Amino acid sequence: MRLMKLFNLNDPGWGRGNQNQNDDPRGNKPDSSSGPPDLDEVWRDFSKRLNGLFGRRGGGRGPRPPSGSGMPSLPGPSPRFLLLLVVAAVLLWLASGFMIVQEGQVSVVTRFGQYVKTLNPGLQWRLPYPIEASQAVNISQLRTFEVGFRGSSRNKVLSESLMLTNDENIVDVQFVVQYRLLPDGAPAYLFNTSQPDESVRQAAETAMREIVGRKPMDFVLYSGRTEVASEVQALAQSILDRYETGIQISTVAIQNVQPPEQVQAAFDDAVKAGQDRERQVNEGNAYASKVLPEAEGQAARMIQESEGYSARVIGQAQGDTSRFDSIVAEYEKAPGVTRERLYLETMQDILSDSAKVMIDAAVGNNMLYLPLDKIMGQAARSAAGASSSAAHDAAGGSAPAAAGAAQAAQGTSAGGGAQQRGVPSGLDGLMTSPYSN
Repeated sequence: MRLMKLFNLNDPGWGRGNQNQNDDPRGNKPDSSSGPPDLDEVWRDFSKRLNGLFGRRGGGRGPRPPSGSGMPSLPGPSPRFLLLLVVAAVLLWLASGFMIVQEGQVSVVTRFGQYVKTLNPGLQWRLPYPIEASQAVNISQLRTFEVGFRGSSRNKVLSESLMLTNDENIVDVQFVVQYRLLPDGAPAYLFNTSQPDESVRQAAETAMREIVGRKPMDFVLYSGRTEVASEVQALAQSILDRYETGIQISTVAIQNVQPPEQVQAAFDDAVKAGQDRERQVNEGNAYASKVLPEAEGQAARMIQESEGYSARVIGQAQGDTSRFDSIVAEYEKAPGVTRERLYLETMQDILSDSAKVMIDAAVGNNMLYLPLDKIMGQAARSAAGASSSAAHDAAGGSAPAAAGAAQAAQGTSAGGGAQQRGVPSGLDGLMTSPYSN
């Protein structure tokens, strides 16, 4: 076993080879008058020990170089040591290709700048730099930006929010867009556009201006916010898909829509006038809905009455025609009898509509007047009193009714006895019937 000595730098004989072998083992130093150490000898001794560490054998001190030739060169390492160094460096270089992709992210790998593959979350490996490089992209993050304002609705950006409607009015539209990357859209997000986030902003603003330009102002301000937002989302997504940005728009939310501040007062007046107009239109429609059915019903009733009257008149005319034809036939058979019958029927029709009857008595020249209207009214009142009395007291209430009936019978008998020649035979029935004009 080879032993190595440790030399003290304070030893004036250090580096002089075997000259230090005669030193006192108890540590006594030789005489200091021997002079300073030789630097060439020190360097040769250091080279010898270094060669021993690298595995070189048989390395002695060798011949002493001539004076004035300078410092001797350091001997090169052994091939085995260089091979180990190279293998260790290669292993370290390959180990640098291992990487951990976080959850919710993907790693886009490029080889000499060209896209190769996309690594999913977990422990992954790629060829180390400079052959392949990777860039992490967060695909689960929900990105948000504002159009028309920044932070608060009062912090307006008029160059983004002012838009023209279909009826040539200007509205101030402020909305928010939220988007995220598609699961396989990371390469397109990195390489297809230079500024993908700005591209989304411009696409959303372009879609909003186009949709608002198709709609009237009242629709955008009041009833159509949800419809406008959905149409803007669909149109902006189609624009981004056309350019293959790998971005998916999640939400388009309209925060505020109003006319410009410079015309806000005039717009309020116009809105009030429009509301009054709508109210009056609604009232007119309600009145029309009420009157028109009534008028249509009255018109239908009048038409039906007219049709009924026409049918009645035509039927009556046809009946009169038939009756006249039958009378003519009978008149041809017995003219005298038919003439008298027609006279009597005519007088009966005339006198049946009159409440006053004049009777020509056989004795004297005076005409007898019969107040049939009063007689009939008294008879009607008597009949009503008799029916009411019979309901309460059948025995006590029958007497006035009987008296009224007897009185009416006497008047009828008097009228019947007074019937003379030339009076229609149907006068008895006319006097006894409870009828008044």
